[in-house]
This record gives sequence, C-alpha cells and structure tokens, in this order.
Amino acid sequence: MSLLPILCYPDPKLNTVARPVQAVDARVKQLIADMLDTMYDANGIGLAATQVDVHERLIVIDVSEDRNQPLVLINPEITWASPEKQLNDEGCLSVPGIYDGVERSSSIKVTALDGDGKSRTLEAEGILAVCIQHEMDHLLGKVFVEYLSPLKRNRIKTKMLKARRDTERA
Repeated sequence: MSLLPILCYPDPKLNTVARPVQAVDARVKQLIADMLDTMYDANGIGLAATQVDVHERLIVIDVSEDRNQPLVLINPEITWASPEKQLNDEGCLSVPGIYDGVERSSSIKVTALDGDGKSRTLEAEGILAVCIQHEMDHLLGKVFVEYLSPLKRNRIKTKMLKARRDTERA
C-alpha cells in the first residue's frame, strides 16, 4: 500500500489538463491501487490522478456504503448528460473542509476503459453522476470552487493558504 500526497488548492498543478492514458500497463495498475488506497485513507469517494500530481486521464470512485465497490475510469468521456440539473453540496480532497453547492447534470452516460483496459459504458445518476462529473473536471484542470463566486473562491483560497502556512510552521 502506497499513499500518495494529495495536491491542495490553490496549487497551480491542479489546473493542468490531463493527457490520455496510453496503455493500461503495470505502472497504471499500480497507480490505480495507490490512488484507491489514498482515496480510502482520506475518506473520499473519488480521486482524479491530477490530484496526486499525475496528469493522466484516470479517476477512481467508490460511492458504496461499505466502501467495497471501487470504480476505475480510464480516459473517460461523457457521451450524454441529462438537461435536468441538480444542486449538490460538494467537497474535495484537494480542498479539505470546504463544502458548497454546485449544479450538475442529474444523470450521465460515460464511456471509459476499466482497470483491465476493457471498454465500458456506464449510466450514472445521483451521487455517482455528481462524483464522476466532479472528478472529470479535475482531468480538465478545474476544481469545484471555480464554480463559486469570485468572493467565495478568494475566501477559500485565503483559508487554504493560511492552513498551508500553519502546517509548514508546525
């Protein structure tokens, strides 16, 4: 088990657009295992490779109650999104302790490779749809706080920078 360091907002590396995974090889399978360990250890329900400073199109998710149904999406693409939207309070492992409302499509259809490199299509709604959209934003270099007003975003940025300084002093 290898825990990976999670980048924290406003680290500029979080704004890097991820490139496609070229092959599902031993390196990528190890990255998937490490990302799942990191996500579970941090009590998250999703993690994008961008958040662990690997700028490839890979996300891991587990929205199950028992935390035993990991979902791996490599090179995911949303092929359909419902016009119906829903407002959800979102949080992020890269913005610890901050939650705010973000509007997203209620249901989506996604195509991606799984952890074995097999192509799959997935229909998702509810929390899974929200989580996939949130994590896919990371692959595009976007953090959920960028949906918020400039005032809220600046307050969060100030709070995160202060927390980083306090941690570095300790």
